[in-house]
Amino acid sequence: MLFHTWTFLIFFAVFLSVYTLLMQTKWRIPWLLLASYVFYGWWNPLFLILIVYATLVDWFVGIRLSVSSKRKSWLVFGLCNNLFLLGFFKYAGFFTENLQFLFTILHIPVNVPVPNIFLPVGISFFTFQSMSYIIDAYRNIIPTERSLMRYAAYVALFPQMVAGPIERAKAILPQLHKTPVITKIDISDGISLFVTGLFKKAVMADFLAVYVDKVYGSPDTFSSAALVFATYAFAWQIYFDFSGYTDMARGTARMMGIKLMLNFNNPYTAVDIGDFWRRWHISLSSWFKDYVYIPMGGNKTVKYKIWQNVFLTMLISGFWHGAAWTYVIWGALNGLGRLLSLGFEKTDFYVKKVPKIIKQLIVFHFICLTWIFFRAASLSEALLIIKRIFSCIGGNAQVPMVMLLLTVAIWGYQLIFNSSFSKVLEHRVCRVGAAVLAIILVIALSSSVQKQFIYFQF
Repeated sequence: MLFHTWTFLIFFAVFLSVYTLLMQTKWRIPWLLLASYVFYGWWNPLFLILIVYATLVDWFVGIRLSVSSKRKSWLVFGLCNNLFLLGFFKYAGFFTENLQFLFTILHIPVNVPVPNIFLPVGISFFTFQSMSYIIDAYRNIIPTERSLMRYAAYVALFPQMVAGPIERAKAILPQLHKTPVITKIDISDGISLFVTGLFKKAVMADFLAVYVDKVYGSPDTFSSAALVFATYAFAWQIYFDFSGYTDMARGTARMMGIKLMLNFNNPYTAVDIGDFWRRWHISLSSWFKDYVYIPMGGNKTVKYKIWQNVFLTMLISGFWHGAAWTYVIWGALNGLGRLLSLGFEKTDFYVKKVPKIIKQLIVFHFICLTWIFFRAASLSEALLIIKRIFSCIGGNAQVPMVMLLLTVAIWGYQLIFNSSFSKVLEHRVCRVGAAVLAIILVIALSSSVQKQFIYFQF
């Protein structure tokens, strides 16, 4: 069930009507859980078997962590269970394909069957959310949740379970424990967030996708300029697509009286690569920081180990995104870029002498270079695109002018938002005008064919 469809709007209208009637009763959480399972099972009812299994195991592990003397053993069991689920459904094909390739180049006469396993929607998100719960319970950061129903609602909370933000139990479970108070501000802010997300997805992301899919679908037939513009377009497409989902998720939850964390903070206005990752997919960046980077030693160790921790964290993050070498290279490039800029970005020259807009352009273009590996269908195709870009092959870029103007306008809006002129955007005329324009563009430019969100494949 996609947010930007009439099916979801009808579903949410029915859910919210009943939810408000049940808010003061013991049936609120069961109704929320039922709706979340309907939402998730809409893609494929078989997905429910997986999430119910994962929920039961992690809830039981949490209970054992609160009473058992073998807490570390239970933690290891819980983590291994989640990693096995993720590894089997997401990475089994990748590992068997590469094992077969290795046997072939070594001339070992072994045929490794490649399993045809479907990837359950959102598995990367709800397994990470579950792992954070048992790790925090082990660290005594949070109390274990005694109610199976409430814990299940936390894992399956439908606004964010499919593509984030990856919420922590310490932020969501307390909200599920108390009766929500839904105010007029919650409704108005929720609607505003949802409309903003709808504009980002239905107008910007899907509109940009037409050009990106055309060029990246056959990169060997397009000019250098077309490939450059398609790469720029994809950078904005994935931002609008993913942040649009997050905005709609936050807006939906807000109308339910639940507050979800900010997941994107104008990342393309970042002034260094570290700043970019503090602004992009914030819930995932903070997850890797807390559960991967810091446990490896973080920055509380010798310099070469700090570099190692930074690089490995980004490499693992790349592999989390997808079971392909393109994602591994994408993660490695971000790790390498972070290492190369780690000291330079703190120098007096960079901080005081380099103009802010130059810093932003440098970061944006580096991120765009890495996006080539994220978007390309294969490693060889990514290398072909880079080769053709730097070969300066002539030809018409065929850039749709409406797409270009809208993207430039939004980037300009974000640059102003992060400048000393930001108060201009807070004026009521600007806010109302932007909302009206967004609604008009949704009606005028949105496609009748709803495209799935990019991050659903992860």
